[in-house]
Amino acid sequence: MSVPQLDDEHRGEEILAVLDTAFGELLAADPAAFRVKFRKMAASAFAFYRGTACLFYHDLDAENAGRTPGGPYLDERTSRVWIHGDLHAENFGTYMDSNGRLVFNVNDFDEAYVGPFTWDLKRFAASVALIGYAKALSDEQITELVRIYAGAYRERIHALATGAKSDEVPPFTLDTAQGPLLDALRDARSLTRFGLLDSMTVIRDFERRFAAGGGAVELDAATRYKVLAAFDGYLETLPDASLARPDSYRVKDVVGRRGIGIGSAGLPSYNILLEGHSDALENDVVIYIKQAQTPAVSRHITDRAVRDYFRHEGHRTVISQRALQAHADPWLGWTELDGAGQLVAEVSPYAVDLDWSDIDDPEEIAQVVADLGRATAAMHAAADDTSGESLVPFSTERAIDAAIAADEEGLAPLLVDFAHDYGARARRDHQIFLDLFRNGGIPGL
Repeated sequence: MSVPQLDDEHRGEEILAVLDTAFGELLAADPAAFRVKFRKMAASAFAFYRGTACLFYHDLDAENAGRTPGGPYLDERTSRVWIHGDLHAENFGTYMDSNGRLVFNVNDFDEAYVGPFTWDLKRFAASVALIGYAKALSDEQITELVRIYAGAYRERIHALATGAKSDEVPPFTLDTAQGPLLDALRDARSLTRFGLLDSMTVIRDFERRFAAGGGAVELDAATRYKVLAAFDGYLETLPDASLARPDSYRVKDVVGRRGIGIGSAGLPSYNILLEGHSDALENDVVIYIKQAQTPAVSRHITDRAVRDYFRHEGHRTVISQRALQAHADPWLGWTELDGAGQLVAEVSPYAVDLDWSDIDDPEEIAQVVADLGRATAAMHAAADDTSGESLVPFSTERAIDAAIAADEEGLAPLLVDFAHDYGARARRDHQIFLDLFRNGGIPGL
């Protein structure tokens, strides 16, 4: 990056200003939630990076200040594709798709939007630099990992763009994955719906109800009524195929939730217990309703057609996930509550995140990074003219493939330089943030 370096004091002021823009209203409403969020971010440079997509895109804007809009590999089409928005090395894991197949792929689409495809690649590359540094890999080893990611992405995009057969570019499943990705899928397969229900619910008078404690919050009558009204609105957003058995959506219980993750501090959330696909108690389903957030990347996209496409942030999150994720969660939908857009999805019993804690061998890290490059390409390719949405009415894989082909040798060096530069910046920013936080320098906390 070519962003001018600020001294720690001025950089600290810049970090605080960006955090205030992104989180100020939520922090004022729930300081306790943000104390928890910020303590998690303080744990490591990577945790700080995970929690500050807002700062990342602020810095990308500063990097491009005074330049012609766009950048390498970006044109009218490749600047306007569906992107994940927060693509880092830990935002991958397992899910059960609508065909009942366990798949390993990108997850967590809260920050998804429409923008330049290279922004996803840069955010991932910097995360590799941070993980590599934490695992005491040399700069040369980190360089090689980023090159491997770029090469795998390029190879898979080209295969998809040139019409490769589906068996030549299969998704990562129990039959095709290997190494840590296969381990995650096997872990997911060992989980059960009964196990999830047993951890969250009890059976009283021959019916299942949410258990007290564990982050569950009992609702007053007025709030319960509002949540159930929002649930009725959600049902109207589901695909017709999801409504094959109307009894599946019979509500058994509803509770509020606390402590739902580092990225959702201060956002209201609720769980609803449903009948599920049969009368059997072990087939009950838990869904969540969560207030959707403004994606960090959206503050740096000026295309009004993109902004006006979405009814609210809940709608934006769901439409983006359906575009980016083939055969998405059949319970995925949106609604409104207290005038705010809400995301609705299943609390899946089969979700296992990629665990980097035991991935230490450089060869194994390289294998994982290559697979994640292929998964990134498949995600970008899914969200185009075949996704059923008119916002991106062209083949993204062909557009990206053509853009990269114009400078085949430049992609890896571009990502390598960015990874090292921004990785170093994130480590420095983490220390600045840590000192501000522990010395009472963050207003409102």
